[in-house]
Amino acid sequence: MHESCGVFGVYASGINVAQTTFFALFALQHRGQESAGIAAADGHGIRLHTNMGLVSQAFTETDLASLKGHIAIGHNRYSTTGSSRPLNAQPIIAKSGGVTIALAHNGNIINARPLRDELQERGYHFRTGSDSEVIANLILASPGPNWQKRIEHAMHRLQGAYSLAILTEDELIAVRDPFGVRPLCLGAIDNGWSIASESCALDHIGAQFIREIEPGEIVVIDSHGMKGLNETEGRKALCIFEYIYFARPDSIIQGKLLYSAREAMGRILAEEYPVDADLVMGVPDSATAAGIGYSNGSGIPYCEGLVKNRYVGRTFIEPDQRMRELGVQLKFNPLSDIIAGKRLVVVDDSIVRGTTTPRVVSLLKKAGAAEVHLRICAPPIRHPCFFGVDMASKWELIAARKTIPEIRQHLGADSLGYLSLEGLIRAVDLPRDIFCLACFTGAYPIPVQIEMDKLALEALPQEDLSEIRF
Repeated sequence: MHESCGVFGVYASGINVAQTTFFALFALQHRGQESAGIAAADGHGIRLHTNMGLVSQAFTETDLASLKGHIAIGHNRYSTTGSSRPLNAQPIIAKSGGVTIALAHNGNIINARPLRDELQERGYHFRTGSDSEVIANLILASPGPNWQKRIEHAMHRLQGAYSLAILTEDELIAVRDPFGVRPLCLGAIDNGWSIASESCALDHIGAQFIREIEPGEIVVIDSHGMKGLNETEGRKALCIFEYIYFARPDSIIQGKLLYSAREAMGRILAEEYPVDADLVMGVPDSATAAGIGYSNGSGIPYCEGLVKNRYVGRTFIEPDQRMRELGVQLKFNPLSDIIAGKRLVVVDDSIVRGTTTPRVVSLLKKAGAAEVHLRICAPPIRHPCFFGVDMASKWELIAARKTIPEIRQHLGADSLGYLSLEGLIRAVDLPRDIFCLACFTGAYPIPVQIEMDKLALEALPQEDLSEIRF
């Protein structure tokens, strides 16, 4: 399972906004590793640089020096709509009638195809296969005397999840969809303002966390300051997986530190699924806090049974068959002397397709573990996500096809316990009705009739706009 993307924006005079954005994207690297980009504005035009790979691979000092201005937005991408290729890297640039905007998007628009067809009929052109370009062109096509009114109009047409950082020649605009599916927050920095997918990015650049941007809110930042507009009432649907897996443990969402929530998931798992064992371990890094929580709740000592290679990122070199068969060993290495002969409780964040977990179990047993008892911090995932998580189609989800005893047998574990939905809500300690729980329950916040393939909007390659002044 993969996140959608990380977005960031900054409006501040007197600081290097491109460099600031670069370091903020480092903090958001966990949200997307396929491509990265920064767009900067100086009041007269917009400059853009995008590239494939990690943030450290995507930019040079020369690239950042070319991004002049006092406003910038940045993006880390994991593709949910549109393939992983240079043309789909963000921020997206869109132009119409002599007006140019840059846009960075976290989420997924489920009605992107009909909107794109309509916009093409109206003469708008598309260079990419992403729904983000649909959003940008829809804003340009919308009526209104200012950007706020045009965005409001576009929001009435969009269905799905979107946290947006939008750059004009002289404004930074943040937008969060009315359900608040993906996080977005506001910070203050050196007499200016910044926005970010997660508060950890604000910490890394020395910005002060002010508040979360509310569902349905449009925040406009310009030379007159910051103003927030149009918060919405009604159903909220914050993705619960931000707490389980997506967000960094040092981020704060809805006033809750993610590390504490994950530790609580482990403690409640120990209540719901106790087992006689010698050691507890969390699968690093996303389940480390939950593993410690299970240890605290059960009284079973915690250990690091697997060492993670933290430098294994996205690679564009295809492995041969032998390396493919090694699978998870490229990412994890077991500490055989510690786990040999031991009965292990192995805490993990989730099971989606059930392809990686059997390799982890096998790896631990080959290293000498006497028993492997799996404990999972999420309830069984039986329904796909349509709102910005590249999870799986329904037929790929193992819990949609197998019973829990069948899943345990498939994984090769000695026992298997999933955190209950009630236990998960207890752990995050927030009202149930603010969350989207559709991947567990099938109750989507808005009706979803069909699964749209992530490549459905793919267009033929056109000119490369990775480093052009607009």
